[in-house]
Amino acid sequence: MIQYQYKPENFRLSDPNKHQLKDLKSEEMILSLGPQHPSTHGVLRMEVVSDGELVVDVVPHLGYLHRCFEKHAESLPFNQIIPYVDRMDYLAAMNSEHAYVMGVEKLLDLEGKLPKRIEYIRVLVAELNRLASHFVAVGTYGLDIGAYTAFLWVMRDREHIQRLLEWITGARMLYNYIWVGGLFYDLPVGFEERCTEFINYLKPKMVELRELIIENKIFIQRTANVGVLPMALAINYGCTGPVLRGSGLKVDLRKVDGYSVYPELDFDIPVGKGEMGTVGDCWDRNYVRVLECDESIKIIEQCLIQLTNDHKRTTEFNPQALVPKKIRPQAMDLYTRAENPKGELGFFFRTDGRSDIPVRLKARACSLHNLSIIPEISRGAMLADLVAIIGSMDLVMGEVDR
Repeated sequence: MIQYQYKPENFRLSDPNKHQLKDLKSEEMILSLGPQHPSTHGVLRMEVVSDGELVVDVVPHLGYLHRCFEKHAESLPFNQIIPYVDRMDYLAAMNSEHAYVMGVEKLLDLEGKLPKRIEYIRVLVAELNRLASHFVAVGTYGLDIGAYTAFLWVMRDREHIQRLLEWITGARMLYNYIWVGGLFYDLPVGFEERCTEFINYLKPKMVELRELIIENKIFIQRTANVGVLPMALAINYGCTGPVLRGSGLKVDLRKVDGYSVYPELDFDIPVGKGEMGTVGDCWDRNYVRVLECDESIKIIEQCLIQLTNDHKRTTEFNPQALVPKKIRPQAMDLYTRAENPKGELGFFFRTDGRSDIPVRLKARACSLHNLSIIPEISRGAMLADLVAIIGSMDLVMGEVDR
């Protein structure tokens, strides 16, 4: 029995191209970059119109993961949505949980009422996850443009972070650790000391990473003056995170909104300055990510000092003491946001005051806005540079196709 009969028009009907062959000039052609190509960072398909080696137009095609986060959220209680939040930007699950949970706590008027130890633990694990996310961004970007060693180095160091977070949560990437009103569990005994050892190990490795990639002549030639994103264009497209800061705008929600205990911590906001090329090019975006790793290390060190001194563990500390058994907020509309490794992750809540299930939960994904800018800065570039431009955006498709 024939289970499936191939029909050539099926693909054209399910995922139609924007450009048609009849509309092309004689020297132009349509290329499909992805969705299986490693340099498209997962299941992204780019419809590329090229004139030889020059890019005439790029059309991103979305919709291959079918994550359906927002529809799931409309049928689940607030506390059961956290595991689905993890699966959007699966490389930065702690940061995503932090953003979502702070929103629900605003709905319940719990903001600013949690014990400081909980807040410092949240920031600690979020910054560890930011480090791990940036390591993947920088390492895979090296792969995109032909540098293999750097990928092995950063994945080696990322593995230490994964094991630390697994020690806390029992999970490797999708944690469900930051709960509404608290945490799933306190830090394991000895975690602060082990984390301090890791930070001391990591500092000289960051110097090596900068020498190997960022200051490498070949890397500079492949990324400087490529994919230049002017600040005004980045703002108009809603770009955030390292993509926006790489264009020279010094804005970070950890400073702007001052949420959690970030106002009590000392750290800087790196921005692109065009040191190797033009402000806002691919080199600047990656340089900002490397500098942010240094700032995350500073934040982690300060959190560890607080967690071993003023807010050290006690037998009376219960991280679930303020966790509500039933989450039924008043009827309201609320938007909350936080600084994820890739930019601003926001959640719009609509509640009816009767149910513990949100009427509407809209996610504002930073990767979607950062992806939307690619056609604007790719026209006229070389086809090989298009891969470099896509990689410099640090996209995660689980967040785009939510």
